Amino acid sequence: MGRRMNTASLLSYWTFRYLLILCIGLLVVASAAVLWVRQTTMDDRMRMMGLLSQEIADRVSGDGSMPDVSPALDDLIAKRKRFFNLNDELCVTITGDGGLLLYNDRTLSPEEIRKRLNDDLSAPADPDIVTVSTPIVNDGGKTIGHVTLLQSKKALTYIPNENRLLAILLIGIAVLGWLTIYLLSRKLSRPIRQVAEAARQVSGGSYDIRLEGEWREREIGELIGSFKEMTSRLKQLEEWRSLMMAGITHELKTPVTSVIGLVHAVREGVVKEKEADEFLDIALKETERLQTMIADLLDYDALAAGFVKVRRDRLDAGALIAEIVHQWNVMQGEEGCEAVLEPTEPGMTIWGDPLRIQQIVVNLLNNSNQAKAPDRPLNIAVSLVSGGWFVEVAVTDNGYGIGESEREFVFERFFRGERKRQRIRGLGLGLTFSRMLARAQGGDLLLLHSSDEGSRFALRLPMHPSASDKAT
Repeated sequence: MGRRMNTASLLSYWTFRYLLILCIGLLVVASAAVLWVRQTTMDDRMRMMGLLSQEIADRVSGDGSMPDVSPALDDLIAKRKRFFNLNDELCVTITGDGGLLLYNDRTLSPEEIRKRLNDDLSAPADPDIVTVSTPIVNDGGKTIGHVTLLQSKKALTYIPNENRLLAILLIGIAVLGWLTIYLLSRKLSRPIRQVAEAARQVSGGSYDIRLEGEWREREIGELIGSFKEMTSRLKQLEEWRSLMMAGITHELKTPVTSVIGLVHAVREGVVKEKEADEFLDIALKETERLQTMIADLLDYDALAAGFVKVRRDRLDAGALIAEIVHQWNVMQGEEGCEAVLEPTEPGMTIWGDPLRIQQIVVNLLNNSNQAKAPDRPLNIAVSLVSGGWFVEVAVTDNGYGIGESEREFVFERFFRGERKRQRIRGLGLGLTFSRMLARAQGGDLLLLHSSDEGSRFALRLPMHPSASDKAT
């Protein structure tokens, strides 16, 4: 036995996978967004630091050889940090010629500043530090010092508010996306669960199912409608199967019972001489009828299992049907109804098995003969018509016809109409077997119409290519 695969419900299966894909996608988007925001923030702050550095350099420049550092510079730098929204870790230094440290805003001590900058305090010595340096030029155009702003890269790209907002947005999108797919999957899985439960009921033999709800989706509505129709059909077929099996049992049991009774009467001497011979003749006819029914069952099973070989010969349709109708008329004798073959056009050539075609046409003729209406003489007409890829052999009678409620089931196995069950014994396999033979030859058997005025069946057989070329 194979290992049973672990399965999950449609709802959990798709919601989990959608959430997983959504989270991976949002993670990629979040990573790209964070990198972009950090880079943009860093560029903006570097620009702000450059503006601040330039403003300070302009304020401390003069006409002397050293920068003019005012005591009010601390207050100015504090205001500009708040205005430009710069981090408190930003350190401002002013150096004179030769790297002499003239000013720092006490964010870092002089010793820490010298560790993080180069010798002239104008460039970073620490790779984690970013600096912006602006030369201080006096009125004579000579560089008399530098204003250097230094800050760590981490502090430069630190954006807590933006990160929180991005996290809230991504979490909100993930929750909203999961909720959407959850509700959609739940809505789609509900009718499927109902159909699955109904299918379990049907497999258990219960056909009284109820599928409630209104479905706006066309595919779901078609699924529910098709399942209801299938269940109704199965229920009807199951009821008919029970009735047909009871009928078959009765049909097979009746001749056996008759034969036993007749033979027993002869054996016990209840009847003698001429009457005994008559009893034996009746028993022989019942035996032949029983043999025919058993042969029908065997033929049907053999064809359904694919054991019957069907030939595909090139045949003259007109000559073949004429011979079949003639033989059937001869078998009817003087008291039987005579089938009339209507004039046909010559040269209609078909593919098929002559023996199987004869079986089908004879069965149609026998059915027409059995459908004789009591209030009028029976007329049976056989006609041949070519149409496109096929030749149609139509058998038409003016019998009592087939009831409207029974017409769609005439080709079902073991189905027999109410009138036929009352008048004639049989198993209800004739039309089923005939259609199977027709389709095995590449054709079909159809009921074209039926009413109280009679019925018309059509056997369609594939036309030989040479004949179809002539027809076109």
